[in-house]
Amino acid sequence: MDSFQIRLLAWYDKHARVLPWRISPQDGKLGVMPDPYHVWLSEVMLQQTTVAAVKSYFQKFIRQWPTVFDLAQADTDDVMKAWAGLGYYSRARNLKACADIIAHEYKGTFPETQAELMALPGVGDYTSAAIAAIAFGKKCNVVDGNIERVVTRHTANATPLPKAKEDCRTFMGKVTPEDRPGDFVQAMMDLGATVCTPKNPACGECPVHLDCAAKQSDTMSQYPVRPAKKPKPTRQGAAFIVQRKDGAIWLHKRPDKGLLGGMAGLPTTGWTASLDGAVGLDAAPFSGAWNSFKFIRHTFTHFHLELEVWHIHSNNTVDEGWWSLPEDIKNEALPTVMKKVVIAALPHLFQERKPK
Repeated sequence: MDSFQIRLLAWYDKHARVLPWRISPQDGKLGVMPDPYHVWLSEVMLQQTTVAAVKSYFQKFIRQWPTVFDLAQADTDDVMKAWAGLGYYSRARNLKACADIIAHEYKGTFPETQAELMALPGVGDYTSAAIAAIAFGKKCNVVDGNIERVVTRHTANATPLPKAKEDCRTFMGKVTPEDRPGDFVQAMMDLGATVCTPKNPACGECPVHLDCAAKQSDTMSQYPVRPAKKPKPTRQGAAFIVQRKDGAIWLHKRPDKGLLGGMAGLPTTGWTASLDGAVGLDAAPFSGAWNSFKFIRHTFTHFHLELEVWHIHSNNTVDEGWWSLPEDIKNEALPTVMKKVVIAALPHLFQERKPK
């Protein structure tokens, strides 16, 4: 191993983050192998989501479905309920589909190569490389957002992202060692997450700062170079809460494909990422004594959404769906935007009850 690898791994041995899906570098040196199920589950959850947000979801999944066989046997609706609030809901559908394949076609044993892993639902280039490296010790070119930042600073790469990602892969291909490639990849991730941070990097604590080009020129804040962000459009629509006398709320399952696919939802007008939905009382699914509440605002990856919130006491139903009682609403597969709608009119349904 060269000096860069030695310094980084020595730092990782002392400063590795303690994460619920990870084995420590000390255990790894003793021959303890990571659980591929845990690695796969965490990497899928971490796609476009922070470690802080993922920890509790990962622990909940592991308690509920300790093995990939358990997850394969789970009802898809239960998986969606457990995923609710984590966002990017196609990941949850792919998670269930992947578990089914691993349990039935692979007899519970995860494939070990990046090429085989990429054939699984929801497992792309990055995720397959990360699983192969971390779970199976394969030398792969792993590049996530943290690693992009470390590498572009270390090499003072002025090529804007995402084009610079290929340069980062080339760099990782050169520096990732044959020995301990999984630890090396995780060390790069941890370095970006805890030291080489987006703002105010702690360069004095960095084990490889002596040969960092950005540090030498004091230009850390200039990397990575990103293209100017296009302003997000704001879409409008309306959501309707139909509530029975017993407090139950009418819900339906959203189509499997598309935004919030397969999740539970309230009746809404037809807004999309590119189109506004109808607004106003005339857009209600049926006539009646609807009450208007303050609109809610929610931000998706590519657009902002403003939804009017309407509420009515009625036994009327809207298309196919079900009544969810007040004590059950927290356990429904409601995405965050739908929870916001309910809270706008009925905040008590999501308030924690104080013990007597």
